[in-house]
Order: sequence, then structure tokens, then C-alpha cells
Amino acid sequence: MNQSKLTSQSCDLFNIPFFQFAQMKKFCPQDIPRIKADYKAHWDRWKATILQVAAELGTPFSKPHIESWTNGWQVRAHFFAYFKYQTHADTAVILSLLLNRRRLTASLEWHEYRAARSTLPLACYQQALADFPHAEFADFQIWHGSDSEYADYPAIATAPPEAFALRSPQDFLCLGRHLERDQLEQADSATWLVETLHRLLPVYEACHNVRL
Repeated sequence: MNQSKLTSQSCDLFNIPFFQFAQMKKFCPQDIPRIKADYKAHWDRWKATILQVAAELGTPFSKPHIESWTNGWQVRAHFFAYFKYQTHADTAVILSLLLNRRRLTASLEWHEYRAARSTLPLACYQQALADFPHAEFADFQIWHGSDSEYADYPAIATAPPEAFALRSPQDFLCLGRHLERDQLEQADSATWLVETLHRLLPVYEACHNVRL
């Protein structure tokens, strides 16, 4: 079996009633060993997928950031990783990879967690996302950073003008595409991720070239 291939079971991992270990110990202590083992096995596959993507992307990317499957007091509700250029390691613009109970997502977004330390202002990112060539991303989708990761997002080709309007000075758009749970069975997830990230690179680079 291809250990870097994601499947529908990769999404189903997150369909559990509790994520905090304290809740598990209270309501389903007998399930903890199984949940930990399942998470570790699927996270190993996730990590292998990300490392395969990293190997195919090569220079000028930095080593990918791969979030752990647990933070010590709970298991994650999703798996998350991101890529940056080595030359842009100190900005909050990321090429994000997310696997949750619904789908696999690859997108360009603003990493709010790193925003306070970013050498690139949010305004540069906002400007680049206001100017990207819509026709080249007709099969992609657009959404706001505050939208739920499980929501339905409008396709670029059919999105109304208001979908591209910022809701506040701190709002930002995300540009990406998805493989839904059932599509993972037929897809080579690593190849799909590499292709998607390559297509996003012109906009990623444009974010760092904006002059305000």
C-alpha cells in the first residue's frame, strides 16, 4: 500500500466525539489506546505525503512545517502543514495544506498565528489577492479567513462580486481547491498537492512583490 496516499479513512479519523484527553478519560477511557494508535498511523501517512510533496517541490522552498497530531492535552480536529520559500520565511503568507473530516485542502492564505512577526504587512497580501487573474483559477475556490474550514466555498468562475470583498480591515481571502473525502480514493494526493501549489506560486510570489 502506498504509505503517502491519503484515503477516505484519513478524513474519517476525525469523526470522534471527543478530542480532549480529559473528556476521553471521563467518557470513553477504553478508547484512548485505539484513538492514539489510529492518529499516529494516519499522521505518519500525512507526514509521508507532505515530505513527498516537499521532495518534488525542492528549491527554493524551506523545510515544510508539519503540525503534530497532538498538543499534549488533545488530539487535533485536523492535520495541518504549510510551505514557504526560504527567502520568505519571515512572512505570514503560507501555502497551506489541511486535512479534516470533510476534505483535503491546498490554499494560499495569511497565517494569522504568525502575523505579529511578519515582515510583510497584511495589506500586501490583500492587494495581491485583489489582483490575481481570475481566469487562470476558474477551478479554484475563494473564501475568507474567518469562514469555517467545513463550509461550502464559491468557485472563482461563478463567485459573485461580494465574495471578493473584504469584510473588515483585518479580513483576508484564501485561494485554493479541494479534494473531497470520497475523491481521495481515486486521486494521488501528493501529485495533486504538488500541482495545486505550483499553480498558486505566481500569486504567492506576487504577495511579496506588492509595493504599497
